[in-house]
Amino acid sequence: MSTTNINKPAVASSTVTRDLRELDTETGNIYESIVIMSKRANQLSNNIKEELHAKLSEFASSNDNLEEIFENREQIEISKYYERLPKPTLVAVQEFLDGKVYHRNPAKEQQ
Repeated sequence: MSTTNINKPAVASSTVTRDLRELDTETGNIYESIVIMSKRANQLSNNIKEELHAKLSEFASSNDNLEEIFENREQIEISKYYERLPKPTLVAVQEFLDGKVYHRNPAKEQQ
């Protein structure tokens, strides 16, 4: 089984210090920007979790013994791949700064 069909985003794998003035340029409000990024991070996290569970469910069996579970290299490789992916919060911040996140505020639209 190959995991190459998943797009690995080009995001820094460690914490990056951000200029707060960059975060509120699009919305005009730092808190609104943070809410948008957190909602996007939740979406990404849920998508990754669903993909991982779908892939690992292929290995589920009701009659596995303990030795068979530990010997399944392919399952271990899939898990390791997902562990190496950048954190959803880092991806969400980068997408927001790149203008790739669609968002709208109905309260502002009514004014």
